[in-house]
Formats: sequence, C-alpha cells, structure tokens
Amino acid sequence: MTPGASRLRRVLVALNVISFALLVGVAAWAVGALRTAGDTTRTTARFDPSVWAGQNVPGACSGGFYARRDRTIVLTIVAHCAQPGATLRDAGRFVGVFGPMATLTECPADRFCAPSDFLTLALAQELIPWGHLNVVDLGAAGYRTFTSGTRPLSCADIGLGQRAETNAREHYRAGPVLFIGPYRHESDTMFPCMIVADIEVAIGDSGGAVLVDGAPAGVVSRAIGDRLAFTPLAEGLDNLGLTLCTTPDCELSPDTAEQPSG
Repeated sequence: MTPGASRLRRVLVALNVISFALLVGVAAWAVGALRTAGDTTRTTARFDPSVWAGQNVPGACSGGFYARRDRTIVLTIVAHCAQPGATLRDAGRFVGVFGPMATLTECPADRFCAPSDFLTLALAQELIPWGHLNVVDLGAAGYRTFTSGTRPLSCADIGLGQRAETNAREHYRAGPVLFIGPYRHESDTMFPCMIVADIEVAIGDSGGAVLVDGAPAGVVSRAIGDRLAFTPLAEGLDNLGLTLCTTPDCELSPDTAEQPSG
C-alpha cells in the first residue's frame, strides 16, 4: 500500500469512528496549544477595518465569508463557537450579534442536523470593511477577490483531488480533497456532506474560510484524524437565506445597510 493510500484509509476509518469540535480559544491561544503548520508570513497589508473573512475574529473562531440577508451585512461563524442571539464584545467594544444556526428539519429524534456548520454574525457598522466585502484574507497567500456572479460551491460541485486552501488561525495551508460523504457520528451533529482535505488542522481553525480551486467552498467544521474537514458553503447560505458578497459593497452602502443593536 502506498503512503498516500494508507493515509486515505486512515482518514476514512477516522471519519466513521471519531471527531472532535475545533474549539476556539482564548485559553488555547494563551497556553500555546496550537500547531504551527502553515505559512504565517503576510504578503499584503491589512485593511482598516480589517477583513475578517479568512481571519481570526476577536472573541470568536475564524471568520468565513461575508454575506448579506436583505440589508444586513453578516460574517459566517462556525455554529459550535457561538450562541444564537448572543452579543459579541471584545474588550468592551460591541462587535456584533449572532444569528440563527443553519438547521435541517428532517432529522432523527434527539439529534441535530445541519446542511453546513455555521451561523451568522451581524457586524457593527464601524467593523464592516466597506469596499472589501467580496474579499477573503488568506494571509501568506494574499487576498482573494470574488467577482460579481461568483457562485458559492455546493457539495456536488466539489471533487476528489481538487485543491483546498485555508488561512484559519492565520496559518496558510493547502492540500487535495481526500473524501466527500455524509457525516453521521453517533453523538455529534449530522451533516449530509462533509469534505476532508489533506491539510493539517488544529484548535482554533473552526469557521475558517475554505476555497476549492479558488472558489468559495465551505467552512472548517471538524478534525477527522488530524485532517481538515469542512462543510459546504452553498447549502448553508441557502438555508439561512443569505447571499454571498461578490461585489465590494455587497449591493449596499453604509447609508442603506441595517445595523444590529448592542
């Protein structure tokens, strides 16, 4: 058996028997528990306000993608790192309000099912990076800008061997897709689709934006073994009635956008 085949076999076995939530962590950051795999050398300056899509969000997990619901700008945040309806503050500063989680009504009794592992964070006006809402910050790999009409990928759009990349924890990593299939752990949230990529994963990666062959594809959701597993973006956006931002201001403006109260 080749090394690649052996690794894939271990990943497939792990998918059926183990998983753990990638908890954020102020505590984890403090004790230095994070792995250091990936490139951390930035190639671009940060905007002001910062683009949090692809980056760590103070007080929460890694940010995913900017989207809008009607006239409200939101950032996707992994569901297991936040409480729907809660207010997020950082050092006393109002950051935003968490919205509902993506959820599926057809689900076995006493279980929770979701199309993708995220909810939303409606951002305070001063933290919205107007002019850059169609951007994901991949740190060492630079900014990735989506053009008008860019379509978020669904599970069916993603294939084995395609190149996945993420910058969660501000550690840029990339690797091929190894596995695509349902996630049916006996005591965890059930997802119709989980995609595993050959990318090392660690505490704090949850929620990070994942691109596949350069397209917006999903958010980091689990560790399968020590490999990155993500849930697809399109299904979660549709479930929550969200539109991915593919223009600089997401068809809104500071004057027309609705603001959360905190």
